[in-house]
Amino acid sequence: MIRFILVIVALAILTLVLLPFQVIAIAFGLAWQRKIPRFYHRVLCALAGVRVRQIGQRTSARPVLILANHASWLDICVITATTPVVFVAKSEVARWPLFGTLAKLQRTVFVDRDRRQQTAEATSEIAGRLLGGEAVVLFAEGTSSNGIRILPFKSALVGSVHQALGASHHHSSIAVQPLSLAYTRFDGLPVGRALRERVAWYGDADLIPHFIRVLASGATDVTLSWGETISLDAETDRKQVTRAAEAAVRRMTATALRAPTRPAENSTQGELAPEAI
Repeated sequence: MIRFILVIVALAILTLVLLPFQVIAIAFGLAWQRKIPRFYHRVLCALAGVRVRQIGQRTSARPVLILANHASWLDICVITATTPVVFVAKSEVARWPLFGTLAKLQRTVFVDRDRRQQTAEATSEIAGRLLGGEAVVLFAEGTSSNGIRILPFKSALVGSVHQALGASHHHSSIAVQPLSLAYTRFDGLPVGRALRERVAWYGDADLIPHFIRVLASGATDVTLSWGETISLDAETDRKQVTRAAEAAVRRMTATALRAPTRPAENSTQGELAPEAI
């Protein structure tokens, strides 16, 4: 608990210091609005003892839609610490105390999947972000899982790529890249079925107790695996692309979880492994 308190105090100070700069950056469209969240989450990962190992190469293409699996609120911190991105999240996240505010400050696109009209509006907003040169992360399962079993990917919001292409005079195709997140160790122990609920946040699990456990543990190892980029043009079937991305994420997650369950070599807390640079 002492560790958790120290981490929370440090995180609170960091948030208060950076918050006004991020508000100004968003208001005036400054480049800081992409850099500040990355710095913030890199520090958060270091404070929480999160060690990130990357496999594969994240594409430098812009715009790019990243299709990822989703196991925990920690996914946002891990991905943002490695590359500047904006996320697509369910609409209720915007109403969460503190977490909703942080999501808005990272310029998250909120979507209500149960309302078809609102989904269409979100698709339009995602298309706008893509045409603005953003890397947009979509958790394609539509919810979080236990981190071991990958749920079927949903293709509806992938249609934002077609909408972006229809509105663009400069792009004939947009990159879609699969991304796998696999939590391999927690508090020094391999993450098997017995420990998956300690790191994966899914189902009816309460957020705050889970948040406390993760920050108090001081050691979480995660492997990010970047798949081969898929080029999606106006004629490409979004469902086919979604299925291909899902298959790639399943393969990469299974491979990462089967790898030797020791801490990532050549990586340090909150930093990327040298082979990922």
